[in-house]
Amino acid sequence: MSTYKELLQTAKKMLLEQEIPDADLDAWYLMTYVFNINRTDYLLHGNEDVREEEAVRYLSYVDERARHIPLQHLTGTQEFMGLEFDVSKDVLIPRQDTEVLVEEILKICKGKSVLDMCTGSGCIIISLAKLGNLESAYGADLSEKALTIAKRNAAKLSVTVEFELSDLFQQITKSFDIIVSNPPYIRTSVIEELMPEVKDHEPHLALDGSEDGLKFYRVIADRAKEHLNKKGYLFFEIGYDQGNDVKHILEKEGYADIIIKKDLSGLDRIVCARFI
Repeated sequence: MSTYKELLQTAKKMLLEQEIPDADLDAWYLMTYVFNINRTDYLLHGNEDVREEEAVRYLSYVDERARHIPLQHLTGTQEFMGLEFDVSKDVLIPRQDTEVLVEEILKICKGKSVLDMCTGSGCIIISLAKLGNLESAYGADLSEKALTIAKRNAAKLSVTVEFELSDLFQQITKSFDIIVSNPPYIRTSVIEELMPEVKDHEPHLALDGSEDGLKFYRVIADRAKEHLNKKGYLFFEIGYDQGNDVKHILEKEGYADIIIKKDLSGLDRIVCARFI
């Protein structure tokens, strides 16, 4: 028999041996997930023995994490904008950097119609619908499996979002005040250099932005003009080194008021522009 404290130490050691980032945190998050305990419970009962079957279950999750399976794929959820989203191997795991994109749109989206292109888990459009008092909310994605997750999240968070299975704008017929996209933007040659949690477990369809990483910015900037209302906004999340390139794409397509914004780490993360 092992106590909670002994199990947690064993888990930390297992994860550290496999060079898992944030091993201490992940061992704790898995403990809260498996045993449904908080810090107070742990402090009060940490020296108590854990039933063998529960200990085995916990260590099996730790073993999976030690094999670089993302924590969020084990727990099935990820927090984003203070909301809990379901995730799976079919969608990108929502990341804190993307919250900066949502926060910028929240400043101007009240009463507006918004389309989220390449919606994935739906975290962007659902957060906007939940927090932004939109007129209407739409999400589009090429992956039917991703849309299944997005629809589940919309229902879970009690928001109305219309989702469309579409290869970019192929099935889109409406026009919008705001179009936002966090498209695939990793250069093809770089994908194999990413951490195992990403390159081995997240959908390459949502990562691969072609040889230079800019394919989807070019296509969306071009096609969005057919679906933006006059003086409508286009927002992109970008890679840290893509700000000027995406700005030039938007300039070439005739957009105005182009602004590059940084994330909390001081890196370029958002480009926004207006369709005149």
